Parts: sequence; C-alpha cells; structure tokens
Amino acid sequence: MSFDSRSLPGFIDEEKIESVIAATAKPDAVRVREILAKAREAKGLDAEETATLLQLDNEELDAELFATAKKVKQTIYGNRLVLFAPLYITNECYNRCAYCGFNATNSDLKRRTLSEDEIRAEVEVLERLGHKRLLLVYGEHPRLDADWMARTIQVVYDTVSEKSGEIRRVNINCAPQTVDGFRKLHDVGIGTYQCFQETYHKATYDKAHLGGPKKDYLWRLYAMHRAMEAGIDDVGMGPLLGLYDYRFEILALMQHAADLEKHFGVGPHTISFPRLEPALNADMAFNPPHPLTDSQFKRMVAVLRLAVPYTGLILSTRENAAMRRELLELGVSQISAGSRTYPGAYSDPSYDRPDVQQFCVGDSRSLDEVIAELVSLGYLPSWCTACYRLGRTGEHFMELAKKGFIQEFCHPNALLTFNEYLHDYASESTREAGRKLIEKEAAGCPDNRRELVASRLQRIDGGERDLYI
Repeated sequence: MSFDSRSLPGFIDEEKIESVIAATAKPDAVRVREILAKAREAKGLDAEETATLLQLDNEELDAELFATAKKVKQTIYGNRLVLFAPLYITNECYNRCAYCGFNATNSDLKRRTLSEDEIRAEVEVLERLGHKRLLLVYGEHPRLDADWMARTIQVVYDTVSEKSGEIRRVNINCAPQTVDGFRKLHDVGIGTYQCFQETYHKATYDKAHLGGPKKDYLWRLYAMHRAMEAGIDDVGMGPLLGLYDYRFEILALMQHAADLEKHFGVGPHTISFPRLEPALNADMAFNPPHPLTDSQFKRMVAVLRLAVPYTGLILSTRENAAMRRELLELGVSQISAGSRTYPGAYSDPSYDRPDVQQFCVGDSRSLDEVIAELVSLGYLPSWCTACYRLGRTGEHFMELAKKGFIQEFCHPNALLTFNEYLHDYASESTREAGRKLIEKEAAGCPDNRRELVASRLQRIDGGERDLYI
C-alpha cells in the first residue's frame, strides 16, 4: 500500500475520543490506582486509562502519578538525558498558519535562507560548543524541495571543525514530502524525521491553517506513513498544545501511533509537546484558544511517559528553566539546549531577534550552563548516536529497549560522549563536576560492561574520539 495518494481516508476517530473523555471525566481513586499499578509494569496504557489519568484533579493522586512516572522513567532510561540543538535553515514559508511567526503574510518578518557557506558557519559554531546532534528546521516553500534539503544535510555532515567537532546525527523537521522525496532525505543519512500535526481536531486545524500546502489536513496526517514507506525507521511527532483541548490531542496522538504500528510494526521514536509561545504578528500565539496550566502540562507529561514508556519524550526551550527541571523527573528523555530559533542565529551576536525568530525562547541558557545544572541534579548528559550508525532503529530499537537494552548500551555510550564533551568543550567547573559523575557512573556499570567502559574512557582521555559500544 502506498501513502502518496491524497484521497486516503482519515484514521482519527473524533467521536470515539470525545466519548472516552466524557466517560472518564470524574476519575475514581480506586480505578486510578489500578491504572497506576498496571503502568508500573511499563507495558503502556490504552485510551481509557490514559484519559482517566489526564483528568485527575486531586493532589494526592497527582503525587502518586508523578511518583509512578518517575519510577518508570528511571527503570527504562536511568539518569541519562540526550541533548541536541535546533538549526534553522530557512524561515521562508508558503503557509499561512495563524500561530506562527513564519506565516507567509507576515511582512514584518525578515526572510532568510542560509547559503551553504552560512550553514557551515552555523555548524562550526555549534560544534565549537560541543553539539553532536542537530535538528534542522525548514519552512515550506516550492523552491526549497527535497533535493535542496538533501544538499543542506550533506553540508552539515561534511562540516568538521577542531577537536571532536563533527555532527554525528542530523534529524530534520520539514514539511511533508512524497515517498520519493523522503527517500532522497533517507539516502543522505537523516536520523529521525519530525513533523507535528499541530492539532488533530479537524475543525480547529482548518481555522488555524488559512492557506498554503499545510492546509491539507490528511496530506500532513499521512506524512509519517510516507516517511516510513520510504525507509525512514524513526519518526517524531506531536501536537502544538494550546490550539485545542490537550486531552483530545493526546488521545488522537495515540491513535496516530497505533496506525503506524498497524502498518509498520512500530510507532513514533519520539514525541514532542510544545506549548504555544508568542510569535511576531501571530495573535493566536499570544492568545491560545485552549491554554494549559502548568499543573495540567506536568500531568500530561507524566501520563505520556506511562502511556508510551519506551518512546522518547522531547522538551524544547519554549519552557523556562524551572519547568524544564521539573519535567525531567516526570518523563522527559531528550532536551534542546542553547537553542536559537531563526536562520543564522548562532553566528548572530545580537541574538534576541523577534523580527526573525519563529517563537520566543523560555530557556536562553548556554549549553554549558544547562549541562552544569544537569550534573548537579545527577543527570548524565548524552550525545550518543551509536544506534543510528549500527542500525539499531525503528522496530529493532523498540524490541531491544524492552529487553533492557537502553541501560546495557545507551548508558555506557552516554559516559563516552560526555567524557568527550568534558575534555573538549566544558568550562573548568563543569569539567570538574562532570568527572566526578563519570567516575561514579562508571563504577556502577554492569559487570559485563565495566571493564570495557573503563578502557574506552581511558582511550578518550588519551585523545581518541567517537568510541561507542
């Protein structure tokens, strides 16, 4: 079956979602605790169970939910936390989205598409900071097609600066492509393809998307199917929270994941959950139709961790430092750090530029500042890319993850990449604290890994780079 057709039927059952939300509107404490007991087994939750937890309004039960999410996250991911940075390649866009600063009708936005030399300059800055994983972000424009995007991705991979400066993992966030277009991106070596439906509620989608290719709800809905049909194993999706009822969006997201599993045997590799943030000349971004309170947002993240325990949960710098700190415990496994949200931003000394950025950043700390805090909290920063380079992706990754693979491989590889960072990029205070953490974590490695990890850490100390298991 090919998903290139524009006449495919939708698979989001709005009536069923609304029915589940109504049926679970007043959660019973006994039922909630039954669900939490199941959740501790890390086997996921169904729609009724997820909806029940999303609608909690009880501090005692919330505390039990948060404790359960923390335990499940610790069991699967340990204290490891993956870091990346977004790199905006263009803010040219053909779409008219009511919540986005890149809206085609926004005449106050300064448009820019980076040349190959400008891309190299941006990558070199990011490499000098210590980044190894980038998310390339593109607007949607007819002349910026898959062939052009493939060339920009290759430029990123080919840009190598001093020390251990190469980018080892390029994920992309771009408009939906045809299957052939996705194959071109796959062939150049992308990691995860990320695309947000924004809202799964059709009437709201139509109100928010006023023109351009993005107005086609179903073409966007099947983007992940076409990407996977093209051979891209790992896809990342999510809603833009604030456009519609977050409970509806999460249940629809689960229907989306289930349809991918039906056709390809595996759901999304990652889920993101950005909240609407102010953007230039975008009234909807300043006045979200369905804003989430912080307590609702925290509860949603905890519920997601229990509903899809082996799926990576990504938190961007839209949230402030305090909120990010809280959400790490509740289920987040990947974060962006030192982010800038417009083309050419990392080479721009003026930095804070509302006239060119997509949205306002809530956490503007540098990468080293973020890492210093993570270490102080006991988290192990990771830039590991071994799985993608060894073919441990898609369904194969999920099978291994459920057998304890993440602790067996990902934790040791996190130690190796963190050791590289400490040698090549860290401030002196971060380096000192980080070395103590590595010493402690290495001593706690499983018996069958401890000697190998110690040996490779020593090789990195001696100048070798890019070692992994």
